[in-house]
Amino acid sequence: MDSQRADQLFEPPPAETAPTAAGGTFETRRDHILHAATHVFAQYGYEKASMRTIAKAADVSLAGLYHYFERKEQLLFVMQFRVFSSLLSNLRERLVGVDEPRDRLCTMIRAHVTYFAEHMAELKVCSHELDSLEGETYDQAREIRLAYYGLTREIIVSIIELDPPDYPLDLHVATMSLFGTLNWLYRWWNPNGPTSPKAVATQITNQFLAGISGHTD
Repeated sequence: MDSQRADQLFEPPPAETAPTAAGGTFETRRDHILHAATHVFAQYGYEKASMRTIAKAADVSLAGLYHYFERKEQLLFVMQFRVFSSLLSNLRERLVGVDEPRDRLCTMIRAHVTYFAEHMAELKVCSHELDSLEGETYDQAREIRLAYYGLTREIIVSIIELDPPDYPLDLHVATMSLFGTLNWLYRWWNPNGPTSPKAVATQITNQFLAGISGHTD
C-alpha cells in the first residue's frame, strides 16, 4: 500500500474537489494539521490527546479539523505510515550500489539517525503508539514497519555470515536491540547539540558491529 492508498483508507475528501483552508491548498493544510497532531501526540500521548487540543495546536476550528481528518486514529495512522514509507524508500535508494555488508549497515543507521534528527516528535510517537491503532490501520502500519525491519535484518544476516560470532546469536534479538538503541534517541540526544547525527550514527554502528562480530573469551 502506498501513502495515497493509506490516506484513502479513511476516505478523506478528494484534494481536487475539497475547499482549501487558510494558509494554503487542501494538501498543504492537511500536512500542517498532521505536523501539529504529531507534536500533540508526542507531548500528551495518543490517549490523552484530544481533537480539540489538536485543532488548537493547528490553529483551525474543530469543525475544520474534522473536515480534513474524520477521527484521531486517522491522524496517527497516516503519520506513522508516511514516516515508515519514507524511511523504507529512502533506505532502499541509499543502498543502491552499496555492496559491502558493514557499509550497508552504516548506511542504514546513518539514514535512520539523520531522518529522525529532523523528526524527533515522529520518532517518539512511532516508538510508543503502534498499539494505539486497531484493526486494518494497525495491520497496515505494522506491515510497513515489518518491511523496514526485514530489510535491516537482512543486512545484519549478511554481516554475520561474513564473520560469525563464537557465541549463540539470536537474529531477532540482535535486530531489535539495534532498533531499541535507535528509537530511544529522543530520550537523551539533542540533534542541535555538540554531537552531530553523523557522529551518533558512527558510534552506534561501531558499537553494534563490535557486539555481533565480536568473540568471547
